[in-house]
Amino acid sequence: MENNEITNPGLGQTKKPRPARVKTLTRKDVEDKIEMKLSGKRISKKLIVDSLFESLRELIMSADPINRIEIRDFGVFEVKKTKPKPKARNLKTGEFVYVPGRRKMHFKPGKILKSFLKQKMDD
Repeated sequence: MENNEITNPGLGQTKKPRPARVKTLTRKDVEDKIEMKLSGKRISKKLIVDSLFESLRELIMSADPINRIEIRDFGVFEVKKTKPKPKARNLKTGEFVYVPGRRKMHFKPGKILKSFLKQKMDD
């Protein structure tokens, strides 16, 4: 038995502990980041939009190694880890190559966006 397993002596079942929770950032965290960028500056539409996307980019890049940004009624941006692939193939040459693990970006739309996307399109 591994050290991280927990055994229930009465039932003889083994349970692994849950992984640590993912750090979730919310709309308030995004607002705070934008407020820091805009403090003391004349505000224009371009500055607001640029600050929003720059703040989101910085929060996403702060993932260590995974992170979530949850914006209610819009969706969730999530940074996930991928596993390394020791036997990936180069399709042109057919040789096996090693692909290291990395991080990838995933977006899950919120309820309002999801219901809009599920609506039937008029052709």
